[in-house]
Amino acid sequence: MLDACAELLDEAGYEALSTTRIAERAEVAIGSVYQFFPDKRAITQELTRRNVEEFVRRVDRRFLEEDYRGWWEAVDAIIDEYVDMHRTVSGFKSLHFGDVVDLNLLDSDSDNNSVIAGRLRGLLLKEFGLADSAELDLAVLVAVEAGDAVLKLAFRRDPDGSPEIVDAAKLLIRAFLSRQLRAWSPRS
Repeated sequence: MLDACAELLDEAGYEALSTTRIAERAEVAIGSVYQFFPDKRAITQELTRRNVEEFVRRVDRRFLEEDYRGWWEAVDAIIDEYVDMHRTVSGFKSLHFGDVVDLNLLDSDSDNNSVIAGRLRGLLLKEFGLADSAELDLAVLVAVEAGDAVLKLAFRRDPDGSPEIVDAAKLLIRAFLSRQLRAWSPRS
């Protein structure tokens, strides 16, 4: 059902999505849809959770498999995973992290980008031993918000993501975080 939802989102968007269309695409009875999901919002919410978990899994896997000279290379890897998911994962380009449907889709108390920032902050803390602080929380949140906006622009301009704008997003986030985290800024 989630795969059917993702395909329909990519084809027609959220407004055209319905539980009936999802049931038809998934080749299940409408009652089966309602057994698990009360409405299309609940299905897209679960799809968004799946996308977030997949994103974090991919980033975590890269952190385990690749050696980075510093956090700035890790930030590039995070952006690369976002771009790859946008290109290859059904439903991702329509939902991103749920903000298209509902800013609080992932957590009723926090907006979606705050949830993503928290997850990425945790990965950076674990991998690079950055000092946990309110300043780090704010820096990662602002970087996620800025990156999200610029990457959306990249895909508005080019369905595959404008390489120039993706590169600009990386530079923007690196520069911002370098200023915020002076002790960990990249060496020339």
